[in-house]
Amino acid sequence: MITSIYLKNFKVFKEAELSPANLTLFTGLNGMGKTTFIQSLLLLRQSYEKKTLPDKGLFLNGDYIVIGEGKDAYCMYGEGDNICFELEWEDKFDVTFEFSYSPNSDLQPTKSFKKTDPFNPFDTALFNKNFQYLTAERLSPRILFPTSAYHVEELHSLGSKGDYTAHFIAVNQREPIPIKELQHKLTKGLSLLSQLDAWLGEVVPGVSLSTVVHRDMNAVKLSYKFETSDGYTEEFKPVNVGFGLTFVLPVVTAVLAAKPGDLVIIENPESHLHPAGQAVIGKMCALAAEKGVQIIIETHSDHILNSIRVAVKKKILSPQHAAIYFFERDINAKEHKVDIIQPFMDENGRLDKKPRGFFDEWGKQLDELIK
Repeated sequence: MITSIYLKNFKVFKEAELSPANLTLFTGLNGMGKTTFIQSLLLLRQSYEKKTLPDKGLFLNGDYIVIGEGKDAYCMYGEGDNICFELEWEDKFDVTFEFSYSPNSDLQPTKSFKKTDPFNPFDTALFNKNFQYLTAERLSPRILFPTSAYHVEELHSLGSKGDYTAHFIAVNQREPIPIKELQHKLTKGLSLLSQLDAWLGEVVPGVSLSTVVHRDMNAVKLSYKFETSDGYTEEFKPVNVGFGLTFVLPVVTAVLAAKPGDLVIIENPESHLHPAGQAVIGKMCALAAEKGVQIIIETHSDHILNSIRVAVKKKILSPQHAAIYFFERDINAKEHKVDIIQPFMDENGRLDKKPRGFFDEWGKQLDELIK
């Protein structure tokens, strides 16, 4: 599990460091650099997959993320001619990647690579098959979804846009979920499909999904039906059900399929979900994180935050296994500089500080109404 991320001369940060926990939330206004720490991890992984790490350099444009050229990655107010990432894992194992700044290239050459011996960072979840990343720009509802034996069967991946979620479900639907504590209270078995139906049923009541692989078309048909007093309805295509259900499907699948030691990174899991659905996602993440899955979430949802606070109060998640980081910028400062504030949570889910702009809009609007 990653316990420290240090950045130097990368994007908005001249220098910054934070300590992820089992479950980590990145929050703040738009354009504050919340995803920059996530991007540092994605760049390292995509560089390793492209075989440019550690020897050749940092590959800026790939399957996970597209940065541009070195001038797009280097901090506007940076000092020196390098970009540096340092990671630390539990047990005090660490690695330092230092890259020479090359402004007009999409490959930033390796300047130095240092690690704790005999530790091999490339055996960790960040670089191996125990990794899942879902971007905010996930695949929208459609009639057919793509297949990929490489992503699903070799990498155990849903694809960064959730592209291969339907294929993943088709292949693994009868497999038991790795974490028994994620078994929904309304189910008896642990199969992935039964758990998906149950947890999605808290987002859209009575939903049941099915998948059919059309190998001749390299496509998967995903469909939904809904429980009634007489049984179930006919099947509905995703395009006729609403955006939120298909958009959250990769998120729920990623959490249910995760096992202890995995690294799961999700951007905006709340997208297109009503408040109760967002709270369900927060609870699921808390359950998985307490059992050893490292989950990093970038979110604007107070419902996800509050569901995690409730999970702590109900002893579902230990407070030391949760970390919250709020990113803010002083527009009156001379430099385009972001500050990172960490509110700490006690055993009752209470926070020791709430910076201005930290999920306070509901209260502000309420104050306006009662004036």
